[in-house]
Amino acid sequence: MADSDKEPELEEEDQSGSESEEEEEQDLSNDTVVTKYGMAAEVVDVALAGIITQCLDGKSVVDVCKFGDLVVDQSCGNYFKAQKDMDKGLAFPTCVSVNNCLCHFSPLSEEDSVVLKDGDKVSIDVGVHIDGFIAVGAHTLIVGAKAEDKIEGKQADVMMAAHNAGMAALALMKPGNTNTQVTEVIQKIAAAYEVNACQGVLMHQMKRYVIDGNKVVILREEVEHKVEEYTFEANEVYAIDVAFSSGEGKPRESETRTTVFKRAVDKSYRLKMKASRFVFNEVNNRFPTLPFTLRALGDEKQSRMGVVECLKHELLHPYPALYEKEEDSLCHLKFTALMLPSATKKITLKSCPLALDKIVSEKKLDDELTALIATVPAEKKKKAKKKKKKAAKKEEA
Repeated sequence: MADSDKEPELEEEDQSGSESEEEEEQDLSNDTVVTKYGMAAEVVDVALAGIITQCLDGKSVVDVCKFGDLVVDQSCGNYFKAQKDMDKGLAFPTCVSVNNCLCHFSPLSEEDSVVLKDGDKVSIDVGVHIDGFIAVGAHTLIVGAKAEDKIEGKQADVMMAAHNAGMAALALMKPGNTNTQVTEVIQKIAAAYEVNACQGVLMHQMKRYVIDGNKVVILREEVEHKVEEYTFEANEVYAIDVAFSSGEGKPRESETRTTVFKRAVDKSYRLKMKASRFVFNEVNNRFPTLPFTLRALGDEKQSRMGVVECLKHELLHPYPALYEKEEDSLCHLKFTALMLPSATKKITLKSCPLALDKIVSEKKLDDELTALIATVPAEKKKKAKKKKKKAAKKEEA
């Protein structure tokens, strides 16, 4: 969701090849790259499904976040076992944002006072990478909801708006179309459901080790929030990120401690404090390009102190928790899309889609928008595991 940063340079993997050849090997024209994206997507969906089971009355949010991170760590170990040095794991730490908190809430171990209760609206967000190839997912649920329960009113409106906006974006994201076409359609969907797309939310192109590339789609264009128009190209990968509010759709920071950060790769500074140097060295060694939570840095107390000087000199990019008003209803959904030669394919959020038959909104889309969304092919339940195993064996050989 954050504004894009400068892309880090990729390490040279084959010094004998040309730069153009190396770039070609890292996009979707390479079957092994597609396979790695698919593996990361599988872990995202396993993690989301597991996290959903933990969102229960009485559960502390920090425990749920720790559980999600652990599932990712253990699940990634099932891939490319022979290549022990292959980098894989979290591309974005588990966040569990409650009620009017839209995103990025991932508290520290000592901050266990936020406890889920029946009726809470929860947004789950997590990202995974295999060898730097990233998949992300976000899902919204209601704690304690029973199978027979219906979701109505404004909560139903924001959920249907988010679902249909995601499907419309998926339909429009193909070579030759532009990012402004997606933004325009999302605004039409927001108007149809009488809700607001959340200000500042961006769908980023993703590349190897780059979770927020420079090509972006903005949900809501305003005078102070605009992005450059561009045309989608083949073999691009995007995080289709949609968030809607029944309120103004202008989420703001609060006094909540920011715990999620990313290394600002284009910044440098000689830090003065010992704690700051410790934190920065650990970040450079373990999280040189992708977001992380302070929980992952071992000594949380020292990390809280050390991060202050790092932020002061812009060495880290913060992901603050963002809030709407308490009475507002929210829905945040995110999935990864691969712009393959055959079609643009959704690869995450398959195991935990919104239960559309339980969501009862009185609002409807017009025929044009309904027809656009209908062009998205129905998801196939059968997975091509045999092809993935073959590619994995080829990589390990």
